[in-house]
Amino acid sequence: MWQEKLDRINELARKSRAAELSQEEKDEQKRLREEYIQIYRGNLASILDSIRIVDKDGNKRKLSKNQDQS
Repeated sequence: MWQEKLDRINELARKSRAAELSQEEKDEQKRLREEYIQIYRGNLASILDSIRIVDKDGNKRKLSKNQDQS
């Protein structure tokens, strides 16, 4: 079933390049993309939760959502 949703996302993307989508199709595309992103992030959550950053002084800390990337 999930592959069908991915195929539909791709179909709508191809169709939108050729012509403007109807409002129903735009709504469907938005809903499918939001669902895809939510599932994708959920699958990565366990990986991201296990990441540890090692500082120059050897201290380990969890990767935080709002970490300064400088």
